[in-house]
This record gives sequence, C-alpha cells and structure tokens, in this order.
Amino acid sequence: MTTEETHVELKDTAVKDAQDAAKEDAAAAVVDPPQVPAPEAAADATEADVSEADLDAEEQEKVPMTGGCGAENQGEDRAENGQSAGGEGEKNGSIKLKIPDEDDDDDKGVAVKFTGLSKEELLRVAGTPGWVRTRWALLVVFWLGWLGMLGGAVLIILRAPPCRDLPPTDWWNHGPLYQLNVKAFTETGNIKGLEQKIPSLSQMKVKGLVLGPIHVAPADDVMNLRFEEISPEVGNLEDFKRLVQAAHKKGIFVVLDLSPNYQGTSGPWFSNSSVTNVAERLKSALVFWMDRGIDGVQLSGVERVANIVPSLWNDIRAIVQNGTTEERTDKRVLIGLTERSSAAEVSSLLSSSGVDLLISDILVSRLGSSQISPDATEHAQSLRLLYGSHVQTSLAWSMGGPAIGHMASLVGPWMVRFYQLLLLTLPGTPVFNYGDEIALQDMENNFPKMIWDSEEELNGTLLKEQSERISCRKFFRFLSDLRSKERSLLYGDFLLLHNSSSALAYSRVWDQSHRYVAIFNWDANQTTLELNDPSLPTYADVMIATNSSAMPADSSVDLGKILLGPEQAALLRFPYTG
Repeated sequence: MTTEETHVELKDTAVKDAQDAAKEDAAAAVVDPPQVPAPEAAADATEADVSEADLDAEEQEKVPMTGGCGAENQGEDRAENGQSAGGEGEKNGSIKLKIPDEDDDDDKGVAVKFTGLSKEELLRVAGTPGWVRTRWALLVVFWLGWLGMLGGAVLIILRAPPCRDLPPTDWWNHGPLYQLNVKAFTETGNIKGLEQKIPSLSQMKVKGLVLGPIHVAPADDVMNLRFEEISPEVGNLEDFKRLVQAAHKKGIFVVLDLSPNYQGTSGPWFSNSSVTNVAERLKSALVFWMDRGIDGVQLSGVERVANIVPSLWNDIRAIVQNGTTEERTDKRVLIGLTERSSAAEVSSLLSSSGVDLLISDILVSRLGSSQISPDATEHAQSLRLLYGSHVQTSLAWSMGGPAIGHMASLVGPWMVRFYQLLLLTLPGTPVFNYGDEIALQDMENNFPKMIWDSEEELNGTLLKEQSERISCRKFFRFLSDLRSKERSLLYGDFLLLHNSSSALAYSRVWDQSHRYVAIFNWDANQTTLELNDPSLPTYADVMIATNSSAMPADSSVDLGKILLGPEQAALLRFPYTG
C-alpha cells in the first residue's frame, strides 16, 4: 500500500467514526432526555455562564493579530456553535479569511474578529530593543530637522541688513497742514460750521488745522487789540472748545494764527514803538490759549520781531515750545510766516528765529502780478540748499496762502495736481490753503467762498465743474493717504536724479521700504528723462500720474527712457531688493 492510499484510508476511517458517534449521541438523547435544572441551579448556571463569557472576552482581547492559529481556532469554535461563514460570524468587526484547501476550489472562508494587540502585548513591544532604537532614531531626526530650520532662520536674520531706526519726528511731520479762513470756509461762516467739516478734513488725512486769525483786532488799532477774545461774528469760546475736542477725536491738531494786526496795513506788529507792548500782551495770550487746548501758534513777521525784541521773542518761543507736560506728551508747534523767497534767506531765518516750521514763498517765482514762472533748476537748487542745511522735519513747503492767494490762481487750475504731487512728495511738511484740494480760484480777494458739492442734480457746465472738483480732490486724497503710510515718503532720504530748466526728478528712499521716484515736466512740450543712477532698477511701476491716459496706474515704465508729456508729473515706485 502506498503513502497516499494510507492517508485516504485513515481519512475515511475518521469520517466513519465521527458519523457513528453522532448516531450514538442521538440515540442516547432519545433514551435519556435532558433534565431541567431547578431554579436555584439555573441561577447558579447563569452566573457561571456569565463569568465564563467574561473570561472568554478577556481571553479574546489577548488574541494576537496574526490571522493564523488563533483565527483557525475561532473559526472552528464558530463552526461548532452552528455559525455559518456568511452569517452572524461576519458582524461586529469580523472579517472573512480564505482558508485554502487542496481538495476544495470553492470560495469559502471563516469569520475572524479583528481585535488588535492587547495592552500587555503593546507594552512588551514598546520595551523591546528594536523599538527603543527606532524611537531614539526618530527623536534624533526630529531634533536635527528642527535645529536645521532654526539655524537657517538665524542665518537669514544675520545676513539681512540692519534696519535703520526711525528719525525723531513730531506730529506736524506726519501729514499736511491745512490753512483756512473761518468766514470763507463754511456755509455758515462760523466755528460751528467748521466743526461740522472736521470729518471731511479727516478723510483727506489732514494732520493739522491752521485756524484764523479769529481774535478781536481792529485795523491798525494797537489799544483795542484783544488776543483772548474771539470775534463775535465767528463764534465764542465755547464753540472753540467744542471744535478743538472734535478735531482731537479725529486725530487732527489745531494751530491758532495769532498774527496781531491781520486786518490792518501796519506792521508786522505795528510800529517800532508798539512791538514791545504787543509782544508782552502776546505772551499772556499764549498762556491763555494753551490752557484751552491748542496745539500750536502761527505768527507772521517773525524776522522783524526777533531782531527788534530778541528777549521777548525768546520768551514767546519758550511758552509755545516748552509747554509739554506729563499730561500732554505731544509738542506744540511754533510756525513762522515770512515773505522771503530766497533759499539762502529762508535757511538763515530758519536758523536764527528758532521756529519749528517756516512757511515761505520759496517755490513762488513771480511773473507779472498774478502768475508764476516756474524754473526747475531754481527749485532743485533751493531743495539742495535747504535739505543740506536743515533736517527735513523743519522744512515746510507751500504754494500760495492767505497773503498771495490760492494755488489755482497762481499756477492755473490745470497745474494744481502737478503741485499737489510736488508738495506731498518733498521731504518736509506740506502746507495747503483751503480749497487747494479742489483747485479753488480767487475771485475779488484771496478769501473766496469754499465750494461744497451738494446732492442736487446738476447738468451741463455745473456738472462738469463738479466732476473736476471731485477728481482733483480724489487725486489729493490718494497722495495724502499714501504719504501718511509710506516710510520713504515720510522719512526717506532725498536724492536728486535729474534737473534742468524745465524738468525735475528725485527719489525718496528709506531703509527696506518701497522706493519712490517723482518726475516733473514744466515745459509745454514732451520731454524724455533718462534716469541712470546706480540705485535705480531698470523699470518702475506708476503709482499715480497727472495724465492717467498717458501713464496709467500700475503700468511699468523704463527708467532709462521716460516719455513725460507737457506739464505732466508722475509718481513711480519700485521695491527694495537688498
């Protein structure tokens, strides 16, 4: 007999024995039926079954996830309990495994419960040498990666150029100053009407409001000059206090013009015999107004007073400039007005008078009685002299004012945007007259009524004029807002890039901030600017231009060959590249 025949015979014998045993069990069950246990015995049996079930559950949790011997035993237990491979045995997390059989090609399997590793087995695995080595290797890799990133960040910081400290500045260096006449500025012509316009000034990013004069000052009458009393036609002291509070809430500082004889023709400060008297009375008035919350004073004729009564002038300066207390950290500004237009004279007076800002006619070169003749070369020389002799925080730039009229009347309404761009990009403090943001022109005097746009429907010429005013104000607001945010325009160094009799170009650069280039062409013909300074890139982006059709915003221009139209100006920007 061969080996295979022996296996077959043994297998047949086992099957026959199993069948005989099943028949004997069935016969015994008929002869001796199962006994029903007593109640107490049944309860004991139930408790025993429950205990055994709990033990079985604990034992099952210890079954390893091998799918081998344990799985086969579970399959055999289920088979003995009458569970089919495709019935209840596949529920509750069970899986079906295919047990290959040489003699059976059918797709059969048994249900196996997937229980995972037990707590004790996980602890045994975690303590093995292999796992410990793996854990330490992962920790080493993590810390090496973290240290590498940290080292890279430190290297970047060390290689980066150090940031420059911001220069010391005061509030009047952070936005334009706005001069106005109360009677002409509002519809009501008084301080209450001015208070209602504070939100409009705030939208234009006005930093300081230069108000007045509003004190009682009969023309050429020294004896009836009263600095502490407000002219009744514009309001009273309570109105003024509310105005100051409203302005401060919007971040606008209030400067009061106390020029003595502002309605007369004598002076400044009347005759030589009256200067001492007026200066003494002004000293007590300054203390009075400082206690009412003003943030500075503007005075005309400072060069004459400083020369005639230098000791009194020093007292006036001290009252204004040394008025900072613990309750008030912001400085008060002393602004001087002068008719001098020579850069050398303005520079000398700025040093000798000790004022914080000196407003002059340095940008105004007269042609006839009303128009000015711009000279870019002269402007460039003035800028160089003043910027080279004084810190930019003491420089002030204006085009027009109460004494000489509005910007639009001096340069023409078509050039207002041109000079807005110039004043708001020069190093120093820009000073504007009320209405310069809408190209307001003088009529019979230098104090025309301010034009406020109404909501009523307009047509024809009125609609076109309103559209022009809105466009001009929008241009002003964009530049004013940009200047208040960009450090290069607030603190940046001034570098002259090009100047000729009709064209001017300069850059404003601060540390690692965006750089700006301002370009101007006063000529009536198109000009080409070739800016080839080593500090400049090849191209720059247009931020804003007086002719948006020729130079649209966000367009790119070649700095080596800029075509600038007649009487056009533009502001360009390029990024810091290290």
